[in-house]
Amino acid sequence: MSDELWRMSAVEAVARLKKREVSPLELVEASANRIAAVEPSVNALPTLCLDRARDHARRIMQGGAATEATGEAGWLAGLPVSIKDLVDVAGVRTTYGSPLFADHVPATSHPLVEKIERKGGIVIGKSNTPEFGAGGSTFNEVFGRTRNPWNTSLTSGGSTGGGAVSVATGEVWLAQGSDHGGSLRGPASHCSVVGLRPSPGRVTRGTVGNLWSPLSVQGPMARSVADLALFLDAMAGFCPRDPMTFDAPAVSFSDGLARPVTPKRVAFTADYNGRMPIDREVREICARAAQRFAGLGCIVEDASPDIGAADEAFHILRGQHFVVDRELQLRNSRDKLKPDIIWNTERGLGQTPTDIARAERERAAFYRRIVEFFGTYDLLVTPGALTPAFDVNLRNAPSIGGQKLANYMGGSTVTAVITLSACPAMVVPCGFDQFGRPVGLQLVGKPRGEAALLQAAALFEELLGLNRLLPIDPRPGSVPATG
Repeated sequence: MSDELWRMSAVEAVARLKKREVSPLELVEASANRIAAVEPSVNALPTLCLDRARDHARRIMQGGAATEATGEAGWLAGLPVSIKDLVDVAGVRTTYGSPLFADHVPATSHPLVEKIERKGGIVIGKSNTPEFGAGGSTFNEVFGRTRNPWNTSLTSGGSTGGGAVSVATGEVWLAQGSDHGGSLRGPASHCSVVGLRPSPGRVTRGTVGNLWSPLSVQGPMARSVADLALFLDAMAGFCPRDPMTFDAPAVSFSDGLARPVTPKRVAFTADYNGRMPIDREVREICARAAQRFAGLGCIVEDASPDIGAADEAFHILRGQHFVVDRELQLRNSRDKLKPDIIWNTERGLGQTPTDIARAERERAAFYRRIVEFFGTYDLLVTPGALTPAFDVNLRNAPSIGGQKLANYMGGSTVTAVITLSACPAMVVPCGFDQFGRPVGLQLVGKPRGEAALLQAAALFEELLGLNRLLPIDPRPGSVPATG
């Protein structure tokens, strides 16, 4: 019975919960057993809260918890989920991946966790993340490295690497994560799962210091688009503690999938007109996958928005973001911060008001160009990552397409540029390279266009059927000698 449960989709599990064919407590135990079986191989959920989860399951079963949300979109009915270790869960060790907070146990939960739990989601554990979420590979000095289940010698990506692995292996049905430059999309690409960066304001960010910045958002990960839509419904909506949030849509994202609208015109670009390096095989796999939209009746064309200096603007504004978040820690605890944190923060501190003003002007101009671009196209398609998963022991890929990277963010340009546009974007699996490493496709929708984006992704997913390969048992392997 336990083996049957963890293999089910989130949508099926919730349907069975609602019919009382299975109980929340049975799902918690199925999750706990699966975690015990695979966690030693992947290190995705280093902090568990099983007794807390069991207590929550019993309260739901007795009608004493979250019952006011049973009629709302996104009702999870007692489904276990993972929460990224950047996000507070009351009474559960939350380290942010940093030695500075190795023993931190918050007294209250993040507003998003409160919402997920009110919607019947049961927190089973905290997923691993790089220190403060900065990094394209998931490792830290508190818990060590998270490994890719398709090949445990490879990285899961970052920074929601633990979340991606937790759903890919069946430890949980859904995973919460966050995305600044690609932290939901990169791990989705590397682990062959689905990850969505929602529009800023779609999901509450709670009480962060950067409340007025649209760069970093919270969002869902899952094994399929339908599961992802279910979790987005549980997350979306106005939150008084986040001034950027707005109301959830009248028609739920899950209901929208029942009547999908096919995009008419789809644009594909592998590298934004040659503006970034890309692995040759990734380029070829993604180009073939993008052409699959033609099978749905779409017009597919090679076309790219003009990114201008958006890549430079992203780094400037990201630096300012780090100044807000990390300046005081850099001043007081520099020796305890990893080099990536120091680099990002010092870059921000070294910028001038003129630099920031130039970046803001470029961000505004890029947004106007994106809006114009979406006047012609309904969907923009790019690779989900510029390279497949690399050695788990490395901070980042040393080179991509034969070109050395100047810094760890160099491999994230394909997703980071889209962050600056404020458009919703998600990654769906689209194939595997010659070494069996997953490759994902990034789909970018119109501003606040999550509903249409999810529908296009669901139609694409149905064509390929790669979601049916999950969940998987972790597989040992070696690092490909790709030169």
